[in-house]
Amino acid sequence: MTSPIDVEGGGTSVAVDDAPQSQATSEAKALEGRSPGQLMWIRFKRDRTGVISAFVVAFFFLIALAAPLIAKLYGKNPYTVYADVRPELFDSAGVPIKPNGGISSEFWFGLEPGNGYDVFTKLLYGIRTSLMISVAVTIAAVLTGILLGVSAGYLGGRADYFISRVIDFLLAFPAQLFFIASMPVVVSLFVSPRDETPVYVRVVALILVQWFLGWMSLGRVLRGTTLALREREFIEAARVSGAPPWRIIRREILPNVVTPILVQGTYLLPNFVTAEAGLSFLGVGIVEPTPDWGQMFSKASTELVMQNDITYMFFPGISMIIFIVAFNLLGDSVRDAFDPKTAR
Repeated sequence: MTSPIDVEGGGTSVAVDDAPQSQATSEAKALEGRSPGQLMWIRFKRDRTGVISAFVVAFFFLIALAAPLIAKLYGKNPYTVYADVRPELFDSAGVPIKPNGGISSEFWFGLEPGNGYDVFTKLLYGIRTSLMISVAVTIAAVLTGILLGVSAGYLGGRADYFISRVIDFLLAFPAQLFFIASMPVVVSLFVSPRDETPVYVRVVALILVQWFLGWMSLGRVLRGTTLALREREFIEAARVSGAPPWRIIRREILPNVVTPILVQGTYLLPNFVTAEAGLSFLGVGIVEPTPDWGQMFSKASTELVMQNDITYMFFPGISMIIFIVAFNLLGDSVRDAFDPKTAR
């Protein structure tokens, strides 16, 4: 079918075929450009490992958020001392009578030797506690790295020199030893050593201690990226137009450093999870009766548990391994999606 189109200055009509017109339209749609974010998302969806890792990580965060609801549906909580409530389930040493730590249809992951806490709900709340603290530390470290790293790279001069020397100084600290030594000091700033330490004080102390030595790697990466960006033409054009430095940083530089922020953030969080678990394992982090991932490892290493319930270590150990591996693989996939030239 054809449609007549009047040509200016002529008395005749020209017939134009609709088929070429529709073909041109489809070609225009095919040539439609995509933003860098859309290209990254397309590349990420093609990475099967990254997608599976993202689902695993999302599953752990969903468990952490829904821990109270799951425990309510399960009918138990991580604070009930079943060794006192139901002593018939334990022998004289406080060990569950049933094999494999008392695993049954009533207690899915068994009972903890000694106090007799329900292992399933304790693991749920332990994951919740560890992830809550680690996410808070990651957010604080990322914000600090952005503020100081980008400022040092763009402002240069004395600001760059001072911030760089602070980063070099803090990187010289042995992180794990500093965490262990400083936790009691930070806690004592809030509570007298003679008083019992509230849970929120230990949580705040863990966040502060890990944040203090957790932002430097991101800050150094962002400083180098900003140093390269500030010599680009669009930054020079914004500077010549009279835009103030903080406006240039906010409008021009920050959108171009999203990639290293996301990539480094996916590496920081699992590191903070293991650091927090290590501090609780050593007794300077979260302590009973508050459930915590690292605290469960500490309990599993006691002689009572090691000799009588070898399955107790299985649940927190396997869950942490799966989470850390999945998050690291997710970080690799995010990096590859943003920079397809990077080889694994």
